[in-house]
Amino acid sequence: MTIVPKISLDAMDAHYAASESRVSYHGPLRRHVDEDGDLRLERLLYDDSPAAFRLWNFLLTEEDRLHAARASGKKIVGTMKDLGTVPVLAYAFPELVAFYPDGAWWIPCVMELNTGLLAIADSLGVGESFCPVRAMLGAFLTEAHFPIPDLLTCSVGATCDDFSAIAQRLNGLGYPILWWEMPHRRTPEPGEPAVELPGGCIAPAAQVAFVRGELERLRAAFEELAGHTLTDEALCDGVRQANRVRAALRELRQLAYSTSSAPIPALEMLIAEMLAIHFCSDRTESLAVLEDMLALACTRVENKEGVAPSDAARVFWVNPVADLRMMNLFEDCGARLAGTDFMFSHALDPLPEDIPPMEALTRAALADPMAGSAEDRAVRVCADCVRFRAEGVVVSRIPGASHCAFEGEAIAQQVRERLGLPVVELEAPPVSDAMGPSLRTRLQALVEAIYMRRENKGVQHDYCGN
Repeated sequence: MTIVPKISLDAMDAHYAASESRVSYHGPLRRHVDEDGDLRLERLLYDDSPAAFRLWNFLLTEEDRLHAARASGKKIVGTMKDLGTVPVLAYAFPELVAFYPDGAWWIPCVMELNTGLLAIADSLGVGESFCPVRAMLGAFLTEAHFPIPDLLTCSVGATCDDFSAIAQRLNGLGYPILWWEMPHRRTPEPGEPAVELPGGCIAPAAQVAFVRGELERLRAAFEELAGHTLTDEALCDGVRQANRVRAALRELRQLAYSTSSAPIPALEMLIAEMLAIHFCSDRTESLAVLEDMLALACTRVENKEGVAPSDAARVFWVNPVADLRMMNLFEDCGARLAGTDFMFSHALDPLPEDIPPMEALTRAALADPMAGSAEDRAVRVCADCVRFRAEGVVVSRIPGASHCAFEGEAIAQQVRERLGLPVVELEAPPVSDAMGPSLRTRLQALVEAIYMRRENKGVQHDYCGN
């Protein structure tokens, strides 16, 4: 098998010099360092392909698209915390564009703490004991990273306590929020009417009805913002379009995580998966970018090309990382991705198209892994580990995040008991350079444990086929 080496930012821009494109966001990646101060880009290693170049350019120009949308007369909706459902509803309106202000949690990483966003959060009483999403407060107050939305929505209830507290602080600072409640998903009582959700969980029919009522409130607010009612036909089309994006991503994940060649690096897969939650503010282009990545993966699998040796340790990764460079470090240690749970598995599952569209969105919202128990989430993690033939698991704890205190250990325990796989829990801040040696040692120990387990069980060749 041929190994495709990763490249630097300057080498990545060779794809710009050699390419022609009619998309508005086309340009050298270096401009994001020189003009925007995205210093972390210089310390990352990238996939050597035009498809990856397009993916990164698309990601890094979302702010430009939001400003362009507003200039064209569209209304901007900030959809906080639900990660994957409300944007589908918003994009059913041609007049609306939705994005997640939550994404500001990566700004301190990308700009290497040079924006002062965390210092602003500190000054507001939201210090280091909170999740890095507290950077969102500074992004709103400086108005330097995205346009202030015309409407803010946020799910509360069975969500991250940190995020709820931060959103409440934001509301108190003069940014009004339309709250909607997500109940803790529970197991139906014996004989209680129940509904199967995307992803396989079961919820009481009463909870489904309640969440549908909450989403209907959002629909009414979006109709008022857009200036017209939304037909079920238009919403059905929105569901179909979202499913096209999800289908492309599922195919990409299947190739990236199942085949021996590891055709797409971990860093680019992290970015690609994030497109599913709100389409990076352009649903049509998001699909085109994913289809480019899928075509690249297909070609590399066919040509027996990949970014890791066929015998690399196959590792499932739980939770997104605060520092993007962690994904480079992970592969430097001899591992490759074999499945992920980045906290929004419900945004990967197909939305049902054989039921009324509001019912489909409701069931998807209630399937949110953060709305259920750690046990429910662990069951899916274990099933995906089997599906992708993972040999070990990394649980990446998010610094300060309240849900990570016990959830990570609960998932790790289930993985050990059900599958007998080695697990390591890691925590890294938005810029983890000082912790690099320690993180490397722990990842290398996981890889060594995987190889030792192969030798002890005599399964050296079980993971080398497509």
